[in-house]
Amino acid sequence: MSKSRVYVTRLIPEGGLKLVREACDAEIWEGETPPPREVLLQKVRGIDGLLPLLTDAIDDELMDAAGPQLKVIANYAVGYNNIDVDAATARGIAVGNTPGVLTDTTADFAFTLLMAAARRVVEGADFVRAGKWKTWGPTLLLGRDIHHATLGIVGFGRIGRGMARRASGFEMKVLFYDPMVGSDDPVAQELGAQAVDLDTLLSESDFVSTHVPLMPETHHLIDAQALKRMKPSAILVNTARGPVVDPEALYQALKDGEIAYAALDVTEPEPIDVDSPLLELPNCIIVPHIASGSIVTRTRMAEIAARNLIAGVRGEPLPAWVNPEVGQR
Repeated sequence: MSKSRVYVTRLIPEGGLKLVREACDAEIWEGETPPPREVLLQKVRGIDGLLPLLTDAIDDELMDAAGPQLKVIANYAVGYNNIDVDAATARGIAVGNTPGVLTDTTADFAFTLLMAAARRVVEGADFVRAGKWKTWGPTLLLGRDIHHATLGIVGFGRIGRGMARRASGFEMKVLFYDPMVGSDDPVAQELGAQAVDLDTLLSESDFVSTHVPLMPETHHLIDAQALKRMKPSAILVNTARGPVVDPEALYQALKDGEIAYAALDVTEPEPIDVDSPLLELPNCIIVPHIASGSIVTRTRMAEIAARNLIAGVRGEPLPAWVNPEVGQR
């Protein structure tokens, strides 16, 4: 029996690739950057399954190019805003993602960024490398305390709750904004986290950390007006999606002292332009979308994506299914 044809849009950790190669007739794009659109449209023709990344736009045009035999799109990410899920569902194409396994790793990193910004770690390292460290100084690179401060969490899903758990170790007051979750939520009660409206969260928090999916409602959720509501001493952390924060508004707020600091794992656009004015600011840390980037987590993501792909081409239920209604037809 011939193996199903699949296309993988980037090299993922070997634990996942091994599963795919053993089960399928796989072609894998080995470039460091995503396959160009015209290449992707050509490579998907006639495939049974596709394993893309967030950097690949999977839309009507691409699904049509693949053909009616396409059974599954197994995204290597927990988010799937790069996929037109409605279009896939209309075609009977299963869509999978990689939830759960990156929760703690991403929350770890979000808190790492919070601490690095609060205590000006990157500035300090640059200060030493530049040969500026002459002696201990009582006012040198003073930062903000984390313990007993107020953390505002925008989005109280898995990763947002992970942030709240980490904040409890620093005896922080935790506020959260999530239209789907109230203060009676068991996890919120366990952690002493309080549900508030967004304006209250922004105005009362010393740290604001975003953990929402990218949707029309969250695009530029943190805009110029939101930034004006924050304390001048506040620190913004974004490990969600770049377009959740308006980059032009953020630059102006940081430059004008409307907020004190920002730490970004994701940007708009992504990757950020090397001439972006945000990169000129000493009070802005930007790293290249590595919040889930531990060896263990990225390998587990690869294995889940691979199992989603294999199950989909076999017509079996996906281990992590975004549109399970496809299987009910």
